[in-house]
Amino acid sequence: MRDQGTQHLAYVALGANLANPVLQVETAGAALARQAGFRLLRLSSLYRTAPVGIRGQPDFINAVAALETELSPADLLEALFAIERQFGRQRTYRNSPRTLDLDLLLYDDRTLVTQRLCLPHPRMHLRAFVIAPLLEIAPDCRIPGRGYAAAWLPAVSRQRIERLTR
Repeated sequence: MRDQGTQHLAYVALGANLANPVLQVETAGAALARQAGFRLLRLSSLYRTAPVGIRGQPDFINAVAALETELSPADLLEALFAIERQFGRQRTYRNSPRTLDLDLLLYDDRTLVTQRLCLPHPRMHLRAFVIAPLLEIAPDCRIPGRGYAAAWLPAVSRQRIERLTR
C-alpha cells in the first residue's frame, strides 16, 4: 500500500554469511537502489562481524541502508523479503546461516508491533553490526523509545566488528 505523496525514511540492515557474503551484500545494495517503491539514499561501508549468539558459523558481512519510500511498513517488509528470496534466502531455522538477511530497523519515528513486524527492530540497539553502520550514515539517528543510537555504543563495545575498505 502506498501513502501517496508522503515520503518516509526507513533504515534497513543488510547481512550475509554464505556464498561470498561481501558480494552478496554489495549486490543487495545495488538491488535496493533499483527496487520500485523506494529510493536508496545512502549505504554504509561493509563491516565484518562475529555471529551474535551463534556458534560454528562464518563471520557476517553487514551494512545499513537509508531508504526513502511511499510504501507502508508492511509493504516495505514484503519488498525486502522478495529481495531476500531473489538471493536464495531460506529460513530453515532461527539464526541459520544466510545468503542475505534484510531487516527493517526503523521507519520514520514510528513504533509498531504486529505478528510480522516490530518497529523499531527489537534488538537493533544491542548489535554492533547495526549500530556502527547506522551511525556512519545517520550520526544523529534516534531509536524510538531508546534515545540516540550513539548512546548504545558502550552496550555493543565488546562485540567484534571490523570496517572493511573497498
